[in-house]
Amino acid sequence: MSYAILLTYMEEELLRTPTRMRRYMYDRILWEDRMIGLVGPRGVGKSTMVKQYLLSQPDRDKWLYVSADHSYFSDHSIAETARQWVMYGGKHIIIDEIHKYPGWSMELKQIYDSLPTLQTIFTGSSVLDISQGAADLSRRALMFEMQGLSFREYLMMFHEIDLPAYTLDEILAHKVDMPLDMHPIPLFKEYLRQGYYPFCKQPGYEIRLQQVMNHTIEVDIPQFAGMNVATSRKLRRLLSLLSTSAPYKPNMSNLCVELSVSKNDLPTYLVYLEKAGMIGQLRDETGGLRSLGKVEKIFIDNPNLVYALAGDNANIGSVRETFFYNQMRVMNDIVSSKKTDFLIGAHSFEVGGAKKGTRQLEGDAQGIVVRDDIEYGRGQFVPLWHFGLNY
Repeated sequence: MSYAILLTYMEEELLRTPTRMRRYMYDRILWEDRMIGLVGPRGVGKSTMVKQYLLSQPDRDKWLYVSADHSYFSDHSIAETARQWVMYGGKHIIIDEIHKYPGWSMELKQIYDSLPTLQTIFTGSSVLDISQGAADLSRRALMFEMQGLSFREYLMMFHEIDLPAYTLDEILAHKVDMPLDMHPIPLFKEYLRQGYYPFCKQPGYEIRLQQVMNHTIEVDIPQFAGMNVATSRKLRRLLSLLSTSAPYKPNMSNLCVELSVSKNDLPTYLVYLEKAGMIGQLRDETGGLRSLGKVEKIFIDNPNLVYALAGDNANIGSVRETFFYNQMRVMNDIVSSKKTDFLIGAHSFEVGGAKKGTRQLEGDAQGIVVRDDIEYGRGQFVPLWHFGLNY
């Protein structure tokens, strides 16, 4: 079997891979594990990260990078390709966009079980469920999930402003230290509209973002959930309905009527949209874990999607809350609060504009007012943009 076409493809891909900046997940992945999966929404930079890791390796001749949608795999299987690679002395294989390959889970299981000397790294859609079906990979693959750019990463990637990641405690203690000549507000407004995805500076960003949404709803989710065209239309309608009123207090009965779906199906649709990076669901504390509690609010996943769906009609209050939830969920267990907008640990958070007051926090010694349109904070008043420096 000739690997010339795959090796040429790999070298071409590596030549186009940026190396100046590494995303927050890079140092959190246990790269030495035998089988590693990196999943996340479309367009957040998973492929770039695994190629950056390959570029850092001294034994590049032992590595093979392939994309599962390469024409090579129209008449070759991934499992057989991996077996032949080991025969030629290969030690590592990276399979990008594994979700585009039919029967991916069975072949990954076959690779793991039959090729003990081969390390496998794969990337895929966040809709993937590695524990489903006969090819349960949950005991084989170490999985990591990646989100879009934080405001901190955006500043570094596109404005060469290098700020450290601050813990939540450091942010609340006003430990954020920014360059004297930095005025963050215009940059923050820019980020909210066009900054969450690493491709945000490419021409036609709005069109590209619409394509991400379309492909997610029309291809990714239906492909994994076994949905038909009519159901994907309902997903699109559901996202449209949520975008007009997010943060949305779930009224399942009304949504079921609007979409002509059963009460049993609707929660499943919402979970798929959430896993695919289209929405976020804020839960209460009743489940002990945020993924098990009752859903109290539904957000569009990130501010860029809010603007893509609503345009200039986007509600600034919704954008602020969406940003706070989106950035805080990565490193913190964020849940709903009965009195305020959010709860993280012992701290309640109320999010608003530059003049947001403390009325909702009355009697709450741990309450924090998160204010937009301010550069510096003091006491219980913290700038909204500071929460974009958490990862």
